[in-house]
Amino acid sequence: MSSQTRRSQALLAVDEFLRFLKSERNCSEHTLRNYRSDLEKFFATSEATIDIDFRRIREYLSKLHLNHHQPSTVARKLAVLRSFYKFACREGLAKDNPAKLVSSPKLPQRLPSVLSTEEMNALLDKSPQSSRRGARAAEPGGTSAPQEAFLAARDQLIMEMLYSSGLRVSELVGLTLDHIDQAQQLVRVLGKGRKERLVPYGSKARIALEKYLRLRADSFGGAAAHGTALLMNHRGGALTVRSVGRIVKQIGVRGRGDSSLHPHSLRHAFATHLLSEGADLRAIQEMLGHASLSTTQKYTKVSVQQLMEVYDKSHPRAKEPRPRT
Repeated sequence: MSSQTRRSQALLAVDEFLRFLKSERNCSEHTLRNYRSDLEKFFATSEATIDIDFRRIREYLSKLHLNHHQPSTVARKLAVLRSFYKFACREGLAKDNPAKLVSSPKLPQRLPSVLSTEEMNALLDKSPQSSRRGARAAEPGGTSAPQEAFLAARDQLIMEMLYSSGLRVSELVGLTLDHIDQAQQLVRVLGKGRKERLVPYGSKARIALEKYLRLRADSFGGAAAHGTALLMNHRGGALTVRSVGRIVKQIGVRGRGDSSLHPHSLRHAFATHLLSEGADLRAIQEMLGHASLSTTQKYTKVSVQQLMEVYDKSHPRAKEPRPRT
């Protein structure tokens, strides 16, 4: 069997793996594109077939290091290979998982940067109409005054829902009208691995939702049918993950001169502020949709760090500012 044939077989296995991720794990299109890119590059640059020695993977990762890829990038590519080979072994496409024998690069422990409660409230309380001027880049084509009002209300809902419920951006754009229980103020979220959970949303998000739905009906001629996407663009199509990312970034720039703001920033703030106010860690885990409590526990480090910073700044007998951990 030629090397070209063996590589073709590997790429067919990649296709099967991606179909599995889409149908069984409910992975987003963004995730699927990244997985495909990582796997195709591996099989192209290493001239690898499915049944390979772990040293072939180690050589591939070494080349990435030599080409100055970040350790986090190398670790991600290795994680993709591990996941692929786990699937391939289970389906009988590979004899074993050589990626299990390769150690991940050591990553620096970085705490997520989180806006304070005051900063978040100040950002959300700003007029959404003023933020629309910067968010128009995410909406190709011109918009009328009624559409501008609709889009401003939509952008406000995006911000309120991300912060109020701690949703992943893919979960937010995946919401339909059927997923929202306005009477109970709950959203039914389909998260990773097609796991469903109920997450509450607060009064500010409720007000933003009611205003958005009224303006949406005005803009598109009556109430939308159930099963349609909640968040829409000015043409009546569903918003994408990328569009929401651009909108949030523009709101951050307009609202506080912060170009680093992204949808996950609001998810971090949601978890950190709940924990700071005494919420149970397991309740936060459930609302975030984390499979493991250890993933949620990183927010305890954020809260302790913030507590130390407040103490160092405020207490008259505090020592020199302590180093960040």
